[in-house]
Amino acid sequence: MECAAYPALEQSITARCGFRTGPLNLRNGIQDMVVISGETKLLAVIGDPVRHSLSPLIQNTAIAQLGLDWLYLALPVSGEDLATVIRGLHAIGTVGLNVTIPHKQSVISLLSAITPVAQRLQSVNTLYRLDNGQWAGTNTDLAGFVAPLQQRGVEMAGRNALVLGCGGSARAVVAGCATLGCHHVWVAGRQPERLQRFLASSADLADGLTGVHWSDLGAVLPTMQLVVNTTPVGMAPNHQACPLTEQQVQQLNPDCLVLDIIYTPRPTQLLLWANAHGCATIDGLEMLVGQGAAALRLWSQREDVDEDAMLAIATKALSPSKASQGR
Repeated sequence: MECAAYPALEQSITARCGFRTGPLNLRNGIQDMVVISGETKLLAVIGDPVRHSLSPLIQNTAIAQLGLDWLYLALPVSGEDLATVIRGLHAIGTVGLNVTIPHKQSVISLLSAITPVAQRLQSVNTLYRLDNGQWAGTNTDLAGFVAPLQQRGVEMAGRNALVLGCGGSARAVVAGCATLGCHHVWVAGRQPERLQRFLASSADLADGLTGVHWSDLGAVLPTMQLVVNTTPVGMAPNHQACPLTEQQVQQLNPDCLVLDIIYTPRPTQLLLWANAHGCATIDGLEMLVGQGAAALRLWSQREDVDEDAMLAIATKALSPSKASQGR
């Protein structure tokens, strides 16, 4: 019989595992359901805060479709406990980890090795096992940013890009712009000293990297073919906030592509205004799924990770009746 006949059981399974793979059948006891056994292997995302993360929902959906006996959890970890947790999760045989704010830089010193892309970005968001079992780190944020553009066939070679913000997320986006072949990458910041530090530390990420103060954006906006918001301005619950004014958005050419790494709300005020102006837009959910899928391919050594299913379950979770914040 269908699990719908047992709503309490269905709710318990869903809450425990963070996802549903379809109707759960009950025949001769509980069958065809997610089972956590003595053989189940652990994966997790660690950060502070992290309880709001969508990653367990997204990853467990893909893990189930791959038929792997793995479970992915969200584990809140403070900075003072980071080293202890990393060692402990290694000791119990954890397959892999995602790392989010505020540990993407501080975790590096706890690893045996990091990949060239992580070295280049000076940021790690994914831990995996070396052949000798030790932790190594890489960064899939760049892949997550590039993937939605490549899937759409966006051609950025020889074109201009503007990155709004000069925080940690901006480094991966700047490197991604270079990967896409952008001719010139501008980075906008509100604090001159912080902007200069970012430019000095990121000069090797992209040729022609140039800073622009927020107050001077009017001079560059009309020349952009790509604008990416990496700031938290506009993130829930501040739905009405926007890194650009409506007048600034209207300075963009309608053929400019506008991305926002935020995905709560969907769409952000920036993307609403950009759409109204005729610009194509992409929100941060596809980037979240892209970097998560890249991590799962690395851990599983499989290429058949179902990104469509990951995006579908995340989109459903963020529908108006179930809106929440995510990693």
